[in-house]
Amino acid sequence: MTSAQPVVVYPPAADGGRRVRVGGQFLGMAYGLLDVADFLRLAGMEDADEASVEASELIEWRGGGPGVWEP
Repeated sequence: MTSAQPVVVYPPAADGGRRVRVGGQFLGMAYGLLDVADFLRLAGMEDADEASVEASELIEWRGGGPGVWEP
């Protein structure tokens, strides 16, 4: 998975959703790794899948890593 723009996944909200941003654009709320991968594919990262999202060093996870979905 490659991206010229920074990818940020924000801390979990009260409902467990995490905002996903690529560059300056918020793509939506993710409720799991599959959602993050879907957003990244829509942003042009065709090879994004759950495993690559979990292992990627290109994603900045704020408020916990890829396994944290509870507030």
